[in-house]
Amino acid sequence: MRLGVLDQSPVISGHTPARAVAETVALAEAADRLGYARYWLAEHHAIAALADPCPEILLTRVAAATRRIRVGTGGVLLPYYSPLKVAEVFRMLEALFPGRIDLGIGRAPGGDQVTAQAVSRGHYTFAEDFPQQVRDLVGFLDATLPAGHPFARVKAMPAGDTAPEIWLLGSSDYSGGLAALLGLRFAFAHFITAQGGDAVMQTYKSEFMPSAREDAPHALLCVFAICAETGAEAERLAASIDLRRLHMALGVDAPVPTLAEATARKYDEREAAYIRSQRARVVLGDPPTVRTRLLALAQKFVADELMIITITGDYPSRRRSYELIADAFQLGR
Repeated sequence: MRLGVLDQSPVISGHTPARAVAETVALAEAADRLGYARYWLAEHHAIAALADPCPEILLTRVAAATRRIRVGTGGVLLPYYSPLKVAEVFRMLEALFPGRIDLGIGRAPGGDQVTAQAVSRGHYTFAEDFPQQVRDLVGFLDATLPAGHPFARVKAMPAGDTAPEIWLLGSSDYSGGLAALLGLRFAFAHFITAQGGDAVMQTYKSEFMPSAREDAPHALLCVFAICAETGAEAERLAASIDLRRLHMALGVDAPVPTLAEATARKYDEREAAYIRSQRARVVLGDPPTVRTRLLALAQKFVADELMIITITGDYPSRRRSYELIADAFQLGR
């Protein structure tokens, strides 16, 4: 089973966003050594807990710091951008790092609606044009726009014989259906939606239409996981993400809580119930437990690959979690 890493560049309380970005680069170097197959960077805007609004820029630093691992976006939020400009950026990345670039595409705003309007200069379309944007992006990347297209003569440079892999990202049936229709790869965000994703993935595979890019479906499942030497330690570390998710539900814009901050927080009955309800989106435990649960999810979701997102209340325990998972899956062997 191929494993990858999704990194949201978390800003932990008491640390600067610059530290979060430096930790992303350091974790990518470690993932490369450990044997992970992919390293994806997420796009978020004006969120105190997440430091990366421009993964296409951070991607260049990560790719330059690594040797083997594929690097990409999870993902570029396409409704904000011109398909041609995204194609140009990723054609340049492919020229710089041939055979190692993934272009993951999302349609969510990556922030609140006011921020979405600010990013788009008041023209955020709520993804109404997303299917055509994806078609145009593929056409520009592969120089396959149809003859009747108004921009058919426009060429995305630098041209080349290879192109990035394209993945549609989603947490509902929308992107899965579009990926099947267009013959593209699909990644499902279990860490966002724990229920119903298995049906989405199965439908994607059963309805997939081969394309010039892909002759068969390819599905990736992204799971939130915390692994520690013992199950009790993993449970203890999960306190930070418990409070972080409660902050999100309450509209609290704050960095990721440290473990000390999280364990000091007292919850009323309603808050505790909400936290329990979110635990379906987390796999946690010691290495054998996490491996067993991840493989069971991969089987249930008919996933060809797994991708792991881990956030804790400190950077060393986050890296240690990835090390333990890599060892459990024998990635380096």
